[in-house]
Amino acid sequence: MTRTLSPLFRPLSVRSLELPNRIVMSPMTRSYSPGGVPGADVAEYYRRRAAGGTGLIITEGTAIGHPTAVDNPRVPRMHGDDALEGWQRVVDAVHAEGGRIIPQLWHVGPLWGAMTSAVDPALTPMRPSGVWGEAGLTSYSDEYVARAGEPCRAMTEEDIADVIAAYTEAARNAREVGFDGIALHGGHGYLLDSFLWDSTNRRDDHWGGDLERRTRFPAAVVASVRDAVGDDTPIFFRFSQHKQQDYHARIAQTPEELQVILSALAEAGVDVFDASIRRFDATVFDGSDLSLAGWAKKLTGALSMAVGSVGLGASLRESRTSGATPTADNIPELERRLSGEEFDLIAIGRLHLADPALASTLRDGSALPEFDRSVHEGTLI
Repeated sequence: MTRTLSPLFRPLSVRSLELPNRIVMSPMTRSYSPGGVPGADVAEYYRRRAAGGTGLIITEGTAIGHPTAVDNPRVPRMHGDDALEGWQRVVDAVHAEGGRIIPQLWHVGPLWGAMTSAVDPALTPMRPSGVWGEAGLTSYSDEYVARAGEPCRAMTEEDIADVIAAYTEAARNAREVGFDGIALHGGHGYLLDSFLWDSTNRRDDHWGGDLERRTRFPAAVVASVRDAVGDDTPIFFRFSQHKQQDYHARIAQTPEELQVILSALAEAGVDVFDASIRRFDATVFDGSDLSLAGWAKKLTGALSMAVGSVGLGASLRESRTSGATPTADNIPELERRLSGEEFDLIAIGRLHLADPALASTLRDGSALPEFDRSVHEGTLI
């Protein structure tokens, strides 16, 4: 049975961005850009998803122009003429198929050295208070956790200003090569998120202390990006409760605390909150069946995007532990929540790797694709 009348296929406008449907390709690190430069294979990878009908593509995390933004040299960057020329080819290929694409701008912050141990020892990781954060349930090796647990100096006012400038320049670069908006990675324990989390932000100054002050740095980044890209450009902001350092970590224990964070970000210029969680329909606060994306929309009035295990019976972490990812038809539940306007967009990751024409597959009511990690994570197809 086709889904042409499904809420998945209702159009949506976000400032100047006109989307034909609510299906988004979630950002996923692929590491196929040697020297940080996306090549023809990367352009073709994104082009295929646009041709398949995906409403919006959010690229893999992309390094801003700061020395410790990203430690993997195969992650693309949003600075330097060679990388920007590569991104121009990506954008042109997606637009030629009628698609829309925005980059996710990224600084790993405390997690510098997690993707490779071959980092320059002269470089200092950007950490609000010089600490990695309290380790809990994590997929990182004991060796890395021990190494990362060594404290360094806290970020200085100059560091903070430099990082804000680097985000701003990356956003300006993205718009100049034709991207349709900007996404900021503010979750998972990375730099923007590390200011929100009290385990990594132990400052007692303008940038830390209570929750309102811990929100000031990511809000300052959003505000600076908004000034650079103007009023027509949509800004997406990924946030999460969990951290790479500890999957049980939380930035907000109550809806009221979450409202403090998200309201400040919305006021600074965020249009869409990308609520990162393992399962799109998971509840987050006692007494309510609202998802994290549902809470983001309810608390701010902004648009929100859900993500997590669409069409799959195991979260990313679970599948990496067990090696198996069973298919699960949770699309009716997704449609129910979209119909109820609990959230506005759905980001889908792994099934987009398994099926570049996923949007068409969903529209036609065809069988969901099977995700095989060994095949679909190991190649750029």
